[in-house]
Amino acid sequence: MPTTPASTPRIAVIGAGPGGLTCARILQRHGIAVTVHDRDPGPDTRDQGGTLDLHEDNGQLALREAGLLDDFLRLARPEGQEMRQLDATTGEIGFHHVPEDGERFKPEIDRGRLRGLLLGSLAPGTVRWGRTLRSVEGPAAGPRRLHFTDGTVIEADLVIGADGAWSKVRRALSPATPQYTGISFLEAWFHDVDDRHPDLAALVGPGSTAAADGERCLFAQRNGDDHIRAYVIQRVPADWITAAGLTARDTDGIRALLLDRFRHWAPALRRLLTDNDGRYVDRPIHALPVPHTWEHDGAVTLLGDAAHLMPPLGVGVNLALLDACELALALASHDTVADAVRAYERTMLPRSAEMQRLLDGAAEGLLSDEPHQGGPESSEPFEPSGAR
Repeated sequence: MPTTPASTPRIAVIGAGPGGLTCARILQRHGIAVTVHDRDPGPDTRDQGGTLDLHEDNGQLALREAGLLDDFLRLARPEGQEMRQLDATTGEIGFHHVPEDGERFKPEIDRGRLRGLLLGSLAPGTVRWGRTLRSVEGPAAGPRRLHFTDGTVIEADLVIGADGAWSKVRRALSPATPQYTGISFLEAWFHDVDDRHPDLAALVGPGSTAAADGERCLFAQRNGDDHIRAYVIQRVPADWITAAGLTARDTDGIRALLLDRFRHWAPALRRLLTDNDGRYVDRPIHALPVPHTWEHDGAVTLLGDAAHLMPPLGVGVNLALLDACELALALASHDTVADAVRAYERTMLPRSAEMQRLLDGAAEGLLSDEPHQGGPESSEPFEPSGAR
């Protein structure tokens, strides 16, 4: 791509999640200027979500291209690859994967820690905080104008939508909107577990523990800083809480409802419903139509969940990082932005369409009580995240 000041493209990434930040980092390593715009007032405004497993054959490849793989491996938790599947009624272990020494196919890292690593790698001032995108406007053949809710308007030669499930950038390319899958997660937190919840710490171990009875599932996962997140997974209407006459803040009411629904489960597992610190967080699971594609536009493209939101079955962040890496490398190796975007989408769209088809309806499998099969590649049923 030409690098003279007159021809340097103006690239704007919308969304300072792992995908958007990885794209910006690799672009900067290749001497390409980029700005990232995020609606949060700052990097520490909100909880960033749970732990992520970055796979050796996609997410870690992107971090290597970003020059951050060694830093990631120093921060990651390889012991987090351990996985236990328990019988829902007895609490006995039916499947147990313990990672071998040196195994690093998919070590865990807290989402906030990964974001901090990526943010720290960028040139000062790259991320513009407090920028909530309102719309993308302009002709397909020319620069786009980005209108933000604070009144800011900027022009960009390329707009990269890394703004997640409810992407505003997607609207410039596609009318598609995420649809509810029929499966809902209810998140619960447990802090200082080794001291305050030693029984749960032993139940979950250093990695993840799951149990299901065919209708519902409990999944608990060790995070960093002596913290566990648990997810109550159910096949329910999206409004199941309000339909029961409750609100998301009615912790006691929701807890009573869950205890009734899980009344036949082992007491040790039911403690994941009763001992949580603070209120629950409702996370209905949505997905984009299968496959999700759009007509090529040389000035706008998407990556990650903005492009191919799927059920959270362990691939989301890895595909987002791989998308980000391939898009950045295409921009660094093609003469025009439009050519780079076309080359990127020629690879990304078929790959994401194939994965969308594989995972279409697969969230139902989280409720299965069938014995787990497989090794480290399949030892974690899903990838919880800080859905926004």
